[in-house]
Amino acid sequence: MKLSNFATHLTTKCGLSAAQLQQVLPHIKTKKIAKGEYLLKQGEVCSHFFFVEQGLLRMYALNEEGKENILQFATENWIVSDRGSVYFQEPSSYYIDAVENTQVILLNDSFITQVANINPDFRKKNEQLLHNHIRQLYKRISQLLGASAKSRYLDFVRMYPDIMLRVPQWMIASYLGITPESLSRVRKALAKENFKPNS
Repeated sequence: MKLSNFATHLTTKCGLSAAQLQQVLPHIKTKKIAKGEYLLKQGEVCSHFFFVEQGLLRMYALNEEGKENILQFATENWIVSDRGSVYFQEPSSYYIDAVENTQVILLNDSFITQVANINPDFRKKNEQLLHNHIRQLYKRISQLLGASAKSRYLDFVRMYPDIMLRVPQWMIASYLGITPESLSRVRKALAKENFKPNS
């Protein structure tokens, strides 16, 4: 089973050498999930971080009316999890499911410890990635509280440049915290400005 994305992640982002990577590979656990299948449901305790080797996941919560509020998409090379549930062993408030047929790498404390024993710098590199994720979450919260629908959409395009044709428009609207109608208006206005999402 080829794990090219995760192998590249370990060498380029986490600093493992080719020899160290060969030591790590036997400890890697993978899981394939079909489109629509869940990795996590509300009320369950999340026990892993999920690295997307191939495919597309989304993490969402349900509001009091049962409407989905999408917190995050995770495409290839992204990591998604309910960190609070993992670290505090609390029931999760979130769902994580597959938007496409997906293969994930299952990461937990045991794996992180094994890799850190092979490469002592790994834990520090991993913490840097975590802090960057937290920084992005703060930015996202700030946008939801104060940015215009147009600004939110443009930031979405920058963050997820390859996702526009992979998810339905209502999911994008849910992520942006706007209605599908508002999203349509934003896209039409940008089209008049000759804006192209992949340009």
